Amino acid sequence: MIRRVIGSVLLLGCVQVAVHAQNPQVLSLEDAVRITLAQNRLVKHEQLDVDKAGDRVAAARTRLYPQFDVSVLGLQLLTDLDFRFPKGSFGLLPQIGPVPPTDTTLTTGRKPVAFVLATAAQPLSQIPRIRLGIQLQETTQELARNALQSQQLSLVNQVKKGYYGVLRQQSALVALEESLKLYRELERVVTQYVSEQVALDADRLDVKARLAKEEYEVLSLRNSLQSQKEQLNLLMGRDLQSEFAVSSIAESSLYDVNVDTARSRALQQRPELQEARLKAKQADYDVRMKKSEAVPEVNLYFGFIGAYNVAVLPQNTAAVGVQLRWNIFDWGRGKLELAEKRKTLAQAENAVPEVQNQILLEVNLRFRKLGETRALLHVTELKQEATRERLRVATNRFTVESVLLKDVLLAQTAVAESNHEYQQALLAFWAARADLEKAVGEN
Repeated sequence: MIRRVIGSVLLLGCVQVAVHAQNPQVLSLEDAVRITLAQNRLVKHEQLDVDKAGDRVAAARTRLYPQFDVSVLGLQLLTDLDFRFPKGSFGLLPQIGPVPPTDTTLTTGRKPVAFVLATAAQPLSQIPRIRLGIQLQETTQELARNALQSQQLSLVNQVKKGYYGVLRQQSALVALEESLKLYRELERVVTQYVSEQVALDADRLDVKARLAKEEYEVLSLRNSLQSQKEQLNLLMGRDLQSEFAVSSIAESSLYDVNVDTARSRALQQRPELQEARLKAKQADYDVRMKKSEAVPEVNLYFGFIGAYNVAVLPQNTAAVGVQLRWNIFDWGRGKLELAEKRKTLAQAENAVPEVQNQILLEVNLRFRKLGETRALLHVTELKQEATRERLRVATNRFTVESVLLKDVLLAQTAVAESNHEYQQALLAFWAARADLEKAVGEN
């Protein structure tokens, strides 16, 4: 009778029940990813870089339009301003004589005067260079978007691994708590039978030691689970103390894609390869812009000059024409700068196939790693089934007095170890799948 009671208690320890949480928010993996992409501070920072690059593109476009400039100079004359005109400086007119007839001086007294200069210049020959500058800024904006995508991929990978870690620890905590209930009940029963001299005191001490170990492991796992949740909350941009529970993920949800498809997707989606190509494109625009500096700058020009409160000078003067500026000699500086930019372009072009090969290498590595973890998961599943069957057999034999209590406890320990190995293998598989998805460039 005694052995049947203890055997029934041990058998209950093999059954895993669902967590009866205190109604925390159940967070799915999809929700965790969505919240992270919407609220993570690093993502917001990268998005601001994209917006800033957009502002620079809009600013570069304004260089296509006329450039206006106004300069006003106000002065207080400290000395008289004299304009001297010698006799006949304006010529000799019939019947009048020399103009002016005598040496003449016009004076502007010590009073405030003002000069106004207003110009408008419409670029003409610079338009191709300006358009190259706009394309260069647009490429920079694409690089900022690419950096945002790269940051998102990295965060999604971290969220997935963190979520899988919480899920594993949450599942392990359920098993440990059920095992703890088993040992507490077992200690109570064995203590009772020791007092009745039906069981040995050594059995009671053995069960008590195992109970203390289980209590320590439960405490340690709870602390680890809480730290993991805080880390996940940090990634999601939420308050660290936000309580939640994770939902289970089907163990059979494999990443069913062959390696050739994975490579093709990676070459299309990986932001690192896009970044290398954009940098090569950016360097090409830079070279072309440097070449365009050899073309003289030609502007359609309009100017207005106003001189106020000054004698002799015309008060208002306006003119329209063409303005030409050309730096005809720079001691070879332009050629040297162009040579440097061409070398930068060569470096950027060489980086593209290198990055491509690195991506393919990573995809191959991650794909093989996923296969290894999948095989290990299958091994631990078989081991888990075997230890559970041994425990069932040992428990049945214990009820009919065929084995000792220590044999049942050893079987229970083997089940706990196999459960732990299975959880570790499952976490490794999920982490490997997340790494492969990142290597392919998928959110």
